[in-house]
Amino acid sequence: MNTTSPPPNAEARHQHALELRTRYDTGATVDELAQSTGLSHGTIVNRLHAAGTAMRTPHETRQLRADEDHVVARRRLAASLRVRYESGATVDTLAADCGRSARTVRRLLIEAGTTLRTPHQTRQLHADENQVAGRQQLMTTLRTRYEAGESVPALATDCGCSLSTVYRLLHKAGTAMRPQHQPGAPGRRTARPP
Repeated sequence: MNTTSPPPNAEARHQHALELRTRYDTGATVDELAQSTGLSHGTIVNRLHAAGTAMRTPHETRQLRADEDHVVARRRLAASLRVRYESGATVDTLAADCGRSARTVRRLLIEAGTTLRTPHQTRQLHADENQVAGRQQLMTTLRTRYEAGESVPALATDCGCSLSTVYRLLHKAGTAMRPQHQPGAPGRRTARPP
Protein backbone atom coordinates (compact mmCIF):
# COMPACT_ATOMS: atom_id res chain seq x y z
CA MET A 1 0.00 0.00 0.00
CA ASN A 2 1.39 3.40 -1.00
CA THR A 3 1.52 5.82 1.96
CA THR A 4 3.22 8.72 0.16
CA SER A 5 1.10 11.77 -0.59
CA PRO A 6 0.20 12.35 -4.22
CA PRO A 7 2.34 14.94 -6.02
CA PRO A 8 0.85 18.46 -5.99
CA ASN A 9 -0.98 19.52 -9.09
CA ALA A 10 0.62 21.80 -11.66
CA GLU A 11 -1.15 24.93 -10.41
CA ALA A 12 0.04 24.36 -6.82
CA ARG A 13 3.61 23.70 -8.01
CA HIS A 14 3.55 26.91 -10.10
CA GLN A 15 2.24 28.93 -7.13
CA HIS A 16 4.91 27.45 -4.87
CA ALA A 17 7.59 28.20 -7.47
CA LEU A 18 6.51 31.87 -7.53
CA GLU A 19 6.70 32.04 -3.72
CA LEU A 20 10.20 30.51 -3.83
CA ARG A 21 11.22 33.04 -6.48
CA THR A 22 9.98 35.94 -4.32
CA ARG A 23 11.98 34.70 -1.33
CA TYR A 24 15.05 34.06 -3.48
CA ASP A 25 14.86 37.51 -5.11
CA THR A 26 14.72 39.15 -1.66
CA GLY A 27 17.94 37.45 -0.56
CA ALA A 28 17.22 33.86 0.52
CA THR A 29 19.70 31.24 -0.73
CA VAL A 30 18.80 27.90 -2.34
CA ASP A 31 20.08 26.10 0.76
CA GLU A 32 17.92 28.24 3.05
CA LEU A 33 14.87 27.57 0.89
CA ALA A 34 15.58 23.83 0.88
CA GLN A 35 15.99 23.81 4.65
CA SER A 36 12.79 25.76 5.31
CA THR A 37 10.61 23.78 2.87
CA GLY A 38 12.08 20.31 3.35
CA LEU A 39 12.62 19.98 -0.43
CA SER A 40 15.89 18.92 -1.98
CA HIS A 41 18.41 21.38 -3.38
CA GLY A 42 17.70 20.14 -6.92
CA THR A 43 13.93 20.54 -6.51
CA ILE A 44 14.33 24.12 -5.34
CA VAL A 45 16.61 24.93 -8.30
CA ASN A 46 14.15 23.31 -10.74
CA ARG A 47 11.20 25.27 -9.35
CA LEU A 48 13.15 28.53 -9.40
CA HIS A 49 14.05 27.89 -13.05
CA ALA A 50 10.41 27.03 -13.81
CA ALA A 51 9.37 30.41 -12.34
CA GLY A 52 11.87 32.22 -14.59
CA THR A 53 14.19 33.21 -11.74
CA ALA A 54 17.51 34.87 -12.66
CA MET A 55 19.92 32.83 -10.55
CA ARG A 56 22.75 34.51 -8.65
CA THR A 57 26.35 33.41 -8.58
CA PRO A 58 27.87 32.66 -5.14
CA HIS A 59 29.75 35.97 -5.41
CA GLU A 60 26.52 37.88 -6.07
CA THR A 61 24.91 36.23 -3.03
CA ARG A 62 27.85 37.28 -0.83
CA GLN A 63 27.62 40.81 -2.24
CA LEU A 64 23.88 40.93 -1.53
CA ARG A 65 24.47 39.86 2.08
CA ALA A 66 27.19 42.49 2.46
CA ASP A 67 24.79 45.12 1.13
CA GLU A 68 22.14 44.00 3.65
CA ASP A 69 24.69 44.30 6.48
CA HIS A 70 25.55 47.79 5.22
CA VAL A 71 21.87 48.79 5.25
CA VAL A 72 21.43 47.50 8.82
CA ALA A 73 24.56 49.34 9.99
CA ARG A 74 23.38 52.55 8.28
CA ARG A 75 19.97 52.33 9.99
CA ARG A 76 21.64 51.75 13.35
CA LEU A 77 23.93 54.76 12.86
CA ALA A 78 21.01 56.95 11.75
CA ALA A 79 19.00 55.97 14.85
CA SER A 80 21.89 56.76 17.23
CA LEU A 81 22.52 60.10 15.50
CA ARG A 82 18.84 60.98 15.88
CA VAL A 83 18.93 60.32 19.63
CA ARG A 84 21.99 62.54 20.09
CA TYR A 85 20.64 65.27 17.79
CA GLU A 86 17.32 65.39 19.62
CA SER A 87 19.28 65.62 22.90
CA GLY A 88 20.90 68.83 21.64
CA ALA A 89 23.99 67.82 19.64
CA THR A 90 24.64 69.80 16.47
CA VAL A 91 25.07 68.34 12.99
CA ASP A 92 28.71 69.52 12.97
CA THR A 93 29.44 67.81 16.30
CA LEU A 94 27.85 64.57 15.11
CA ALA A 95 29.78 64.73 11.83
CA ALA A 96 33.08 65.17 13.67
CA ASP A 97 32.30 62.32 16.07
CA CYS A 98 31.32 59.75 13.43
CA GLY A 99 33.81 60.80 10.74
CA ARG A 100 31.15 61.70 8.14
CA SER A 101 30.40 64.95 6.39
CA ALA A 102 27.71 67.27 7.75
CA ARG A 103 25.73 66.64 4.57
CA THR A 104 25.81 62.86 5.16
CA VAL A 105 24.75 63.34 8.79
CA ARG A 106 21.79 65.47 7.70
CA ARG A 107 20.78 62.79 5.18
CA LEU A 108 21.02 60.06 7.86
CA LEU A 109 18.96 62.13 10.30
CA ILE A 110 16.25 62.62 7.68
CA GLU A 111 16.30 58.88 6.90
CA ALA A 112 15.73 58.23 10.61
CA GLY A 113 12.67 60.52 10.58
CA THR A 114 14.29 63.43 12.40
CA THR A 115 12.82 66.92 12.12
CA LEU A 116 15.88 69.11 11.63
CA ARG A 117 16.17 72.33 13.61
CA THR A 118 16.40 75.68 11.89
CA PRO A 119 19.62 77.68 12.46
CA HIS A 120 17.62 79.99 14.77
CA GLN A 121 16.40 77.03 16.85
CA THR A 122 19.97 75.72 17.16
CA ARG A 123 21.24 79.13 18.35
CA GLN A 124 18.37 79.37 20.85
CA LEU A 125 19.10 75.86 22.16
CA HIS A 126 22.74 76.71 22.78
CA ALA A 127 21.84 80.06 24.34
CA ASP A 128 19.56 78.19 26.77
CA GLU A 129 22.34 75.67 27.54
CA ASN A 130 24.81 78.52 28.15
CA GLN A 131 22.30 80.23 30.44
CA VAL A 132 21.85 77.05 32.49
CA ALA A 133 25.63 76.55 32.68
CA GLY A 134 26.12 80.19 33.77
CA ARG A 135 23.43 79.86 36.44
CA GLN A 136 25.03 76.66 37.75
CA GLN A 137 28.41 78.39 37.94
CA LEU A 138 26.86 81.36 39.79
CA MET A 139 25.23 79.01 42.31
CA THR A 140 28.57 77.29 42.96
CA THR A 141 30.37 80.63 43.38
CA LEU A 142 27.73 82.00 45.76
CA ARG A 143 27.82 78.85 47.88
CA THR A 144 31.63 78.91 48.09
CA ARG A 145 31.71 82.56 49.10
CA TYR A 146 28.81 82.19 51.58
CA GLU A 147 30.46 79.18 53.23
CA ALA A 148 33.67 81.22 53.45
CA GLY A 149 31.78 83.73 55.63
CA GLU A 150 30.38 86.37 53.29
CA SER A 151 26.88 87.66 54.03
CA VAL A 152 23.86 87.35 51.72
CA PRO A 153 23.51 91.17 51.38
CA ALA A 154 27.18 91.45 50.35
CA LEU A 155 26.73 88.66 47.77
CA ALA A 156 23.55 90.25 46.43
CA THR A 157 25.27 93.62 46.02
CA ASP A 158 28.32 92.06 44.39
CA CYS A 159 26.45 89.97 41.78
CA GLY A 160 23.66 92.50 41.17
CA CYS A 161 20.85 90.21 42.38
CA SER A 162 18.10 90.69 44.92
CA LEU A 163 18.41 89.12 48.38
CA SER A 164 15.62 86.65 47.57
CA THR A 165 17.43 85.54 44.38
CA VAL A 166 20.65 84.92 46.30
CA TYR A 167 18.78 82.95 48.97
CA ARG A 168 17.02 80.90 46.28
CA LEU A 169 20.29 80.14 44.45
CA LEU A 170 22.01 79.19 47.70
CA HIS A 171 19.17 76.80 48.56
CA LYS A 172 19.29 75.27 45.06
CA ALA A 173 23.03 74.78 45.47
CA GLY A 174 22.39 72.79 48.67
CA THR A 175 24.03 75.35 50.92
CA ALA A 176 23.81 74.81 54.69
CA MET A 177 22.51 78.20 55.81
CA ARG A 178 23.83 79.91 58.93
CA PRO A 179 21.26 80.63 61.64
CA GLN A 180 19.98 84.19 61.55
CA HIS A 181 20.47 86.36 64.65
CA GLN A 182 17.30 87.02 66.60
CA PRO A 183 16.70 90.34 68.41
CA GLY A 184 17.91 90.07 71.99
CA ALA A 185 19.99 86.95 71.25
CA PRO A 186 23.28 86.59 73.19
CA GLY A 187 26.15 88.43 71.61
CA ARG A 188 23.86 90.94 69.96
CA ARG A 189 24.04 94.53 71.14
CA THR A 190 20.85 95.93 72.55
CA ALA A 191 19.82 99.53 72.20
CA ARG A 192 20.54 101.78 75.17
CA PRO A 193 17.57 102.94 77.14
CA PRO A 194 16.72 106.60 76.56
